[in-house]
Amino acid sequence: MFGRILNRMREKIRKRQYIMTYHARREMHHDDLTIYDIERVILTGKILERQKDIATGEWKYRIAGKTVESGKIEVVAKLSPTGKLVIITIYAL
Repeated sequence: MFGRILNRMREKIRKRQYIMTYHARREMHHDDLTIYDIERVILTGKILERQKDIATGEWKYRIAGKTVESGKIEVVAKLSPTGKLVIITIYAL
């Protein structure tokens, strides 16, 4: 259902055209994850749902997948108006 969006996100990961929010970095370190885990989830995972951001009105997506060591995590990300992928938050399941 969200194949086109996921493909765009994957392209942004491959081209290193993404940024992480301070919150996402903090959560990544709190859950002992690495940037490779986040990239892997987006490159191999699937979008579970689309949510509308209340503050900006932009669409954000919950992406589920596995880390490098096969742990389960979810990433919440969006495509920004500037053309970058924004990783909003991350959490281990």
